Amino acid sequence: QVQLVESGGGLVQAGGSLRLSCAASGRTFSFYAMGWFRQSPGKEREFVAAISWNGGGTSYADSVKGRFTISRDNAKNLVYLQMNSLKPEDTAVYYCASDPRVYGLGRSKGDEYDYWGQGTQVTVSS
Repeated sequence: QVQLVESGGGLVQAGGSLRLSCAASGRTFSFYAMGWFRQSPGKEREFVAAISWNGGGTSYADSVKGRFTISRDNAKNLVYLQMNSLKPEDTAVYYCASDPRVYGLGRSKGDEYDYWGQGTQVTVSS
């Protein structure tokens, strides 16, 4: 059973930064791509960023490109989301997810991920 635990959320002013972490356990972390998604009240879950199994490839939603950076530390079973220049519209619950394909490149559709964390709240005040 895979477990994903997010941390690092909080309240920040617009223009500020946060770094989210996701700790993974239960299967060989370094074999699998990981993704970050977010959901705000009344809206559908949306893709934020994904990273390939070895960290060599990343992809981002247009809304966060140039402001957010996804990275991973396979030795520590951690994936990160560095969020800079935060905007009020970034307010959401952020989830990390694990892609079930071995040596995957990371995908943008939530339905293609099989395990999810419980989420961490990010609130950006104006």
